[in-house]
Amino acid sequence: MPGAQDPYNAFAYPGYSYPNTHPDRLALMGILHGLAPAPVESCRLLEVACGDGANLIPMAYTIPTSEFVGFDRAQLPIVRGQERIRELGLTNVRLFQGDLLDVGRELGQFDYLIAHGVYSWVPGPARDRLFGLVGEVLAPGGIAFVSYNALPGSYLRRMMREMMLLRVQDIEDPRQRVAAGMEFLHFLVETRPETDAYRTLFATQLKRMEGHDSATTFHDELSPEFHPVYLPEFVGCAQRHDLQYLCEAELPLPHDPCYRRDLRSALENAVGDDVLKQELALDFMRMRAYRETLLCRAGQTVRRDFRAEHFHELLAASQATPCDGETPGSSAFELPDGIKMQSNHPGVVRLLGELAKVWPRALRVDEIAPLLTGAVAALDAAGAELLTRLAVSRMIELRSWNAPVAGRLSERPRASACSRQEGRRGTVAATLLHTTIKLEDPKVRALLALLDGTRDRGALAAAMKAEFPSTPASEIEEGLEAGLAFLRRAGVLEA
Repeated sequence: MPGAQDPYNAFAYPGYSYPNTHPDRLALMGILHGLAPAPVESCRLLEVACGDGANLIPMAYTIPTSEFVGFDRAQLPIVRGQERIRELGLTNVRLFQGDLLDVGRELGQFDYLIAHGVYSWVPGPARDRLFGLVGEVLAPGGIAFVSYNALPGSYLRRMMREMMLLRVQDIEDPRQRVAAGMEFLHFLVETRPETDAYRTLFATQLKRMEGHDSATTFHDELSPEFHPVYLPEFVGCAQRHDLQYLCEAELPLPHDPCYRRDLRSALENAVGDDVLKQELALDFMRMRAYRETLLCRAGQTVRRDFRAEHFHELLAASQATPCDGETPGSSAFELPDGIKMQSNHPGVVRLLGELAKVWPRALRVDEIAPLLTGAVAALDAAGAELLTRLAVSRMIELRSWNAPVAGRLSERPRASACSRQEGRRGTVAATLLHTTIKLEDPKVRALLALLDGTRDRGALAAAMKAEFPSTPASEIEEGLEAGLAFLRRAGVLEA
C-alpha cells in the first residue's frame, strides 16, 4: 500500500458531492430506460477511489436505510473521512484503504457502483480491473457510473498537458509544478496573434483550467497517466466483463445535436441504428471531451424511448419561478441561472406553478398528470413527451426519490448535520439534494452553524448579533430571513 509519498497523501485532491453519482440519479436513468433498479432508500452502493468520502458521506447521511462502502489507495484521505463519519455518528457507511487490483467479490454485491475520476488516470491493468470489479460485484439489476475523458475533445486537453509536462519535468514541488505549467501555457498562447484561431481554441481551454484549484490541476493535468478514449473502445472493454452500455448520467441539453431531427435522420442514414455509432458521430459533432457513462449487466433489455409507464414511479420538482414575459398571452418562468422559458400551454403553466410552491420537494408524476391534462387521467404518451421536453430544458427535475428536505421554514430550523460539519471545515457544503453551496459569506456560514434545531428566530438573531456585534440589529434580522430562505431553497434544511 502507498505510504506518505503517495501524491494523494502529499497533496489532497479536493472532494465534493457529485449529483450525477447519487443513487437517485442512477435509478432515475435506469427507470427511464426500462430497467427496475433498486430503490434508493434500500440499496447498497460502492465507490471506487472515494478519497475522503466527500461524495459518499452526504449520501449515507441523507439515506440512513441504505449501505455505502468506499475505498481508496491513499491512506490519509481515508483517515480524514473516517473521522468525519465518527463525528456524524453514521453507521451505514464504511471507508477503507484498498487497492483496485486487490479488492473483489469479498465486498459482496452492490446495486450501484461509482468510479468517478478514475478510469482515465490509471494504467491499463487497473482500467481493465475496474471493469472486472464491476462485473464481479454489480447486482443483476445494478447500475455502474464511470466517468472518463473522451475523444475527440480530449486531444486538445492532452496537447496542453504535454506542453505543461515539457516545462515542469525538473520541478518536484506540486504547487510549483502547477504554477510553472500554467505560466508556460500563457506564454505559448500569447505568442500567437490575437485573431488566430489556434490562440482562441487554446485560450478557451486555458480559461477552463484557471477555474480549477492547484490540487485539481496537479492531479488531473500533471498525473503520470492520462488515457482518454472513444466511447466504442470504452464500451468494448466493458463488454468483456458481461456489461453493456446503458446511457449517460444525465439527459443532453436542448441545444445538443441529438435533438435536431434533421441531424438524427442524417445520422441514421449514415451509421444505421447502432447506438454506439450514433453516439460516436455525435461526439464528433460536439467535440466531446468528457463522459459520465452508465453501465448495466449484459442481457438487460434497454429501451431508448421513454414510455409513459416509465414515469409512474418518478417524481418531478422545479426551481423555476414565475417572472415577467415578453409575449402577450404566455407565462414566463426563470431558473436561478437566468435561463427563461415562455409557454402558453395551460398544463405546463399549471405544473410549473405548483412545483414552484413546493420546491425543493418534489411531487409524484401520477399526482401532477391531471395538471398537464386538466382532467383526472393517467399520464399518456403526449404527457410523457412533454415531461421529457421540460426535463431536457432543465425546467423540471425528474427524481426517483424525495430527499428529506424542508418544504417550508419551521419554528426551529435544522440544517443537515453533514452540511454544518462541512461548513465548519471549509467554504463548500453538500446539500440534502447532493448539490453543493458556497459559504463564502461569513454571515451565511455562521448562520448555518447555528441551525441545529434548538433555536427559534429570536435565539438565532441574538446569536448572530453576538457573532457580529458591529452589525445593526435591523440588518441582522433582514439577513437572517434572507439566509434561511437561501438555505431552504438550496436544500440544506431538513424536513
